[in-house]
Amino acid sequence: MKAYVLNAAGGTDVLQLTDVRQPRPAAGDVLLRNEAISINPVDIKTRKGGAFFNKLMEAPPVILGWDVAGTVEAVGEGVTQWKVGDRLFGMVNFPGAGRAYAEYVTAPATHFARIPDGISTEEAAATTLAALTAWQVLVHRGGLRAGQRVLIHAAAGGVGHFAVQIAKQVGAEVIGTASAANHDYLRRLGASEVIDYHNDDFRKLASDIDLVLDPVGGDTALHSLDVLRPGGVLVSIVGGAREPVAQEAERRCLRAENYLVQSSGPDMEDLARLLEAGHLKATIGHRFSFAEMAAAHAQVETGHTRGKVVLSL
Repeated sequence: MKAYVLNAAGGTDVLQLTDVRQPRPAAGDVLLRNEAISINPVDIKTRKGGAFFNKLMEAPPVILGWDVAGTVEAVGEGVTQWKVGDRLFGMVNFPGAGRAYAEYVTAPATHFARIPDGISTEEAAATTLAALTAWQVLVHRGGLRAGQRVLIHAAAGGVGHFAVQIAKQVGAEVIGTASAANHDYLRRLGASEVIDYHNDDFRKLASDIDLVLDPVGGDTALHSLDVLRPGGVLVSIVGGAREPVAQEAERRCLRAENYLVQSSGPDMEDLARLLEAGHLKATIGHRFSFAEMAAAHAQVETGHTRGKVVLSL
């Protein structure tokens, strides 16, 4: 099969389309014929030598990516919930070796959910790592409830645009930060207030916040403590809750924690139900073919993508 193999850290030129052996499903696994994948910032960081690069290099060939959508080609021993021909999507083997940049992918059957009727494989592939992150942070870690106020930074991005919709479905009041060009878009998704991070200090416009979702880190994480109500929670998905943020949060009787998304079939099923009901919709800001992997990486690397970047195989 064709796959993008990473032999060294570096720029987009290190992503080499190569012939590799097609995997076989082990017991408990599914072999998926991959039809669409999405790209995430963690892919870029890993390609450049950060994130999970060293760990992945221990078991070559290194094939990046975790977000997949496609059709079941075969199932391993013991798999009863899926059969050949089923349309599935998921974030697979995260934070291990997902090997999504390939024509075929194997992963535990428990990492997938069925793609709802009427949802394309591109839409499904987009609603994976980013959507799972938003779901797990808001629902599981943050315990967001109806009537609470949530501040979502970078609200028009991959994680952010899903988080706005999920928080709205929970019944929370949603405040987002984004560039002015994305304000109307975010209001359509369900944000009640949008703050221009280029020109405004969110600390002056947001207050009494129950939960902050931080995909930015740095000063944004630290300054977010200023808008939390007593007992409020900051959850960072980029390590923003390390010292001195964690120490300052404790001093103020706030909770600040870092969170890394985990593969979860049950959570994927929750997302599938939201997709099917029309309560969650992926924004695909850019579409590429599988041959355009370098261009897809370059787009994500700009840091200014509305929604998700998706490639079709």
